[in-house]
Amino acid sequence: MDIQMPVMNGYEAARAIRTAENPVCKNIPIIAMTANAFSDDNQRSMDAGMNAHISKPMELAVLERVIRTLW
Repeated sequence: MDIQMPVMNGYEAARAIRTAENPVCKNIPIIAMTANAFSDDNQRSMDAGMNAHISKPMELAVLERVIRTLW
């Protein structure tokens, strides 16, 4: 999930997904991908309902490891 999207940012989008009526939305893995790399940014992603937070520039090995932990 890109955090800095134009109409609805990633935090808002994650909250919308998590609060949707469809029960499937509660379990969809959401990974934040952003240049924001501070611990507060990570916490903000978790507070929005995301499952993980990856900072850019992203390393493919990190993304693969995170995806494997979510499935």
